[in-house]
Amino acid sequence: MSVSLFQAVRLSTRNFSVWAPALTKASDPIQALFVEKIREYDTKKKAAGGKLVDADANSEAALQNELDKVAKQYGGGPGVDMTSFPSLSFKDPVVEPINIAQ
Repeated sequence: MSVSLFQAVRLSTRNFSVWAPALTKASDPIQALFVEKIREYDTKKKAAGGKLVDADANSEAALQNELDKVAKQYGGGPGVDMTSFPSLSFKDPVVEPINIAQ
C-alpha cells in the first residue's frame, strides 16, 4: 500500500511540475509582446479581407507575377482553376488475344 501511495504522490508531483508553468499567465515581457503582436496581426488580417497584410502595390504585383509563373509552369493559364484537383480519366489498353494452341 505504501509503495503505490508513494508512486501516486510522485506521479502527481511530476504532472504538477510539468503543467504548472504552462497554465500560468504570460508574465514574461517578451512573451507578452509576442502575444500582443500576434493579436495585432490577427486584427490586420481580418481588416485586409483575405489579401496580404501591410502590402503595397509593388508586393501585390510581385505576388501576382510569381503566381502567374507557377501557373504557367504547371499548365495553368487564363480561365484555368489552379485550386481544383484535376480530373483524371484512364482508359483500359486494348490487349490482343493470345492463341495458345499454336
